[in-house]
Amino acid sequence: MTPLVARLPAARVLVAALWAGALWVLGYIAAPAVFGIVSGPLAGDIVGAFLRRLAWISIACALVMLVLVGLSSDLAAGRRRFLNLLVLAMLACALVMFVGLQPAMAALREAAGPAGVRASPLWTQFAVMHGVSQLFHLIEGVLAAVLVVKSR
Repeated sequence: MTPLVARLPAARVLVAALWAGALWVLGYIAAPAVFGIVSGPLAGDIVGAFLRRLAWISIACALVMLVLVGLSSDLAAGRRRFLNLLVLAMLACALVMFVGLQPAMAALREAAGPAGVRASPLWTQFAVMHGVSQLFHLIEGVLAAVLVVKSR
């Protein structure tokens, strides 16, 4: 076994841990902290910027994981397929949020005006989209835990 091939399991775990950590820290530490300290639309702007960066981290980690899994001769075909599907499911969650929900929520926030979305008639629609976004984030986070455990 070449030194590179011997390090692939560790590389897979490292990338999976980076991805999972980014998801968990932003969703369950950073975003709530921002909303606890900053009020109003500014908090949404800050968290929105974090979420855009998280989306790019998710895309990069997915691509790296797909390459690592593809190069991994230590994985049986069924396990390779499972890991690839897991990564693709996580990537799908990230893309639904990044390409679909986040832009739609930003448009609602902008349409609401300077008083903020909470003070507008768009609040219910925004709250539903926010809840769906949180559900996708939760699903991606749970899948990330499975990815970390199964990557080795």
